[in-house]
Amino acid sequence: MSENTAENSNDALIQKESASFDCLAVTNVQIFAFKEGMSLGKIKAMASVVLNDQFQIRGLRVIDGINGYFVSYPCDPFFKGEETRYVCTPITRQLREHIENCVLERYQQCMN
Repeated sequence: MSENTAENSNDALIQKESASFDCLAVTNVQIFAFKEGMSLGKIKAMASVVLNDQFQIRGLRVIDGINGYFVSYPCDPFFKGEETRYVCTPITRQLREHIENCVLERYQQCMN
């Protein structure tokens, strides 16, 4: 009976640990805004984000598009295909929107 109790408590511990990683949160954003007059086209800034104080993504770009600002992810410079291959990109819409909102909010703070 003690083995079963130990297994149940171990399963509860694993579930608790995995539940804490179900949602990635942006814990730090750095913006590197370009000065006016630089000829980088629609790229307005570079950004770096940290997720859960454990994983950093560098090379994000703040771009002024037709429908407003958006965040673009770093591309693989060595990929020799017809399509663009991103080094990293969010899989879920919720994470993509969360990262984009945090980066654009910080960008607006830097520009004011």
